[in-house]
Amino acid sequence: MQDNCSIHKSKAVQQRWAKWREQGLILLFLPPYCSELNPIEGQWHQLKNHELAGQMFEYEDELAEAIVDGMIDRSERGRYELDRFIFDLA
Repeated sequence: MQDNCSIHKSKAVQQRWAKWREQGLILLFLPPYCSELNPIEGQWHQLKNHELAGQMFEYEDELAEAIVDGMIDRSERGRYELDRFIFDLA
């Protein structure tokens, strides 16, 4: 299930849709502006308002690291498993 973020529909990603479909991955897209149907939006809200609140980042990698650290902290406090994966677009 994907939201309508531009990267989810980028040309690079679209070129992989057929291959992913062959592998059994079916992509579904939420309607535009439908945050209540996208569970990640609630997590982003909590992350921004708690773990990242009041912080400033000079570089993108610092922000990325703070996001990962915040997600790890939330999963440990909530006692749920957190899996991290990186798409290989090559």
